Amino acid sequence: MASISTQSVTEIHHWNNSLFSFKTTRDRSLKFENGHFLMLGMEVEGKPLMRAYSIASPNYDEELEFLSIKVADGALTSRLQNIRVGDEVFVSSKPTGTLVVDHLLEGRNLYLISTGTGLAPFISIIQDPEVYEKFDKIILTHGVRYVSELAYQHFIKQDLPNNEFFGAEVRQKLIYYPSVTREEFQTQGRLTDLMSSGTLFNDIGLPKADPELDRFMICGSPSMLTDTCQILDDWGFEESRQGIKAHYVIERAFVE
Repeated sequence: MASISTQSVTEIHHWNNSLFSFKTTRDRSLKFENGHFLMLGMEVEGKPLMRAYSIASPNYDEELEFLSIKVADGALTSRLQNIRVGDEVFVSSKPTGTLVVDHLLEGRNLYLISTGTGLAPFISIIQDPEVYEKFDKIILTHGVRYVSELAYQHFIKQDLPNNEFFGAEVRQKLIYYPSVTREEFQTQGRLTDLMSSGTLFNDIGLPKADPELDRFMICGSPSMLTDTCQILDDWGFEESRQGIKAHYVIERAFVE
């Protein structure tokens, strides 16, 4: 295991009974690319218990931010969900992952397809000024079961467009497309169904995805990853592997 450091919890936000986010201090020596993940954990029975967590904060932030589900009997999350400001957690010093823009071929539009806590790396990516320089439109999708699981809505819709450095680019280029499956909402249904039917593209006013123009980054449940990859493969898209640039990337570390 890569060397780990001890960091202090600086902020906690409980979105609902099953979802929370938190911030920690950050070693100045830690360098990462937006979209990367780290191993994060706590001491359990005298040993570090570590799990992979995507970094939700951008690489220029002084703190680290993470998004997590709450699992009552989860080895780590059952403890992590009860942390308080000032508590300490372990953070690995070796970020990694495949959800980086540099693994994609140049394109016109960037689709960020996420479900649940798969949103986390994309919160980092939509805070990257260079992403707005590379693409005409960035479409952030987030599929959840319940409206209360739509984390970071206010940040995406209010705070980010008013960013003093690149808010103008956000207002011009970022499209936010949330969808809910088990409650009434403006957009309902699974993201894969909304893609397959063309509803997603009609709703945002863009043509059906084209390998010549569009790029995809995908993060979510293993079943969602499988289904989305199948859709893209059928449409002629190719997955980036081993750092070779292609049409789409997924975070393989979370694939079961």
